[in-house]
Amino acid sequence: MKKSFLQLFGILAVTASFLTSCSSDSNNETPSSTFVVDANNFQGTIKDGEVILSASTTYKLTGKLQVNAGATLTIPAGTKIEGTGGTASYIAVSQGGKINVNGTSANPVIMTSGLVTKKAGDWGGLVICGKAPINRVTGGTSTAQSEVADLTYGGTIANDNSGSIRYLRIEYAGAAFNSEKEFNGVSLFAVGSGTVFEYVEAYHGADDGFEFFGGTVNTSNLISYGNEDDQFDWTEGWMGTNTNWYGKLAFGKGNRGIEADNFELGFANTPLSNPSITNITLIGAGIAADATIYTENQAMKMRRGTRGILSNVVLSDFKTGIDVEHDETIAGVGTSLKASNVNFSTIPTKTKGKKTDATSADVTAVATESATATGAGNGVSAPTWASGWSVGL
Repeated sequence: MKKSFLQLFGILAVTASFLTSCSSDSNNETPSSTFVVDANNFQGTIKDGEVILSASTTYKLTGKLQVNAGATLTIPAGTKIEGTGGTASYIAVSQGGKINVNGTSANPVIMTSGLVTKKAGDWGGLVICGKAPINRVTGGTSTAQSEVADLTYGGTIANDNSGSIRYLRIEYAGAAFNSEKEFNGVSLFAVGSGTVFEYVEAYHGADDGFEFFGGTVNTSNLISYGNEDDQFDWTEGWMGTNTNWYGKLAFGKGNRGIEADNFELGFANTPLSNPSITNITLIGAGIAADATIYTENQAMKMRRGTRGILSNVVLSDFKTGIDVEHDETIAGVGTSLKASNVNFSTIPTKTKGKKTDATSADVTAVATESATATGAGNGVSAPTWASGWSVGL
């Protein structure tokens, strides 16, 4: 009798424990989103919960897809999203929203044009807005509206988290509203250091490959190939830590490898743009390229007060290697603005400086040379880490 009572007590205890566990798990589950996915008309606003796409489905991005605060968009390896509709077709992540791109080297996530004949500017691109500092007002406490997607960005949360992006390829983006307003392949507005951003390629876009508008996001293993303006661009006080960048122009299109500003309306505004980049290769279209096409044939244009520390650099086939402009920028040359271990390959003018009053300045201290620099890993050739998931190299 005693034995039977103990057995019954044990069963009841285990059952109670199981029920409690199930109740606890249920309370911790991510709620299903009210957003309804239509793969053939993929657009709308994700307002809550988590939307998980299917790798076996091709999604036709026909308009704006926006991820609001408190919501998450998760994209598994191998998923393809095809955009049409020019400036009306893009993916935007609002402050407080998250995007998780879970690609792999063997199965990257691909965001591309949905047109039969694909070309730069067929759709918008990817826009992410965070709460990290920007310098539109000195002190880094300001907010602003993004130039595309019209979303608020900026704030005081340096480690803000907008999700995790790995092994993503963005093709034929960069649709333009006009000559002054257009999408980049990826636009990172005040994105914080809590965000993971690595193994991403911007391919044949109509504007910049990657542009950083302030923020503190760190990156690694980025490829910008054949984009029709600059391959990499930063402004508004961006301060990320970066490694392994590879940028290459395609003949007939494109300007600079890097265009770097502090802030165009306040060259001394704080926080200063001051990223670090280790292992970078930038390849131009050749020093004899048609001057009517390549009016800004510079590997790096450092201006408007930017800072930056670069190391292990390969620059090839540009007329000018590092062009430094404006007094506030020149003030940092050799200390807070410098490139060490630079291999200038077919670069007739290695450094060039111009003061705010347009007179020339000696900025040779901006670079130290090394013939053995490997850049992104393989000199001017495609790095091994690009194998399997990138195109064009």
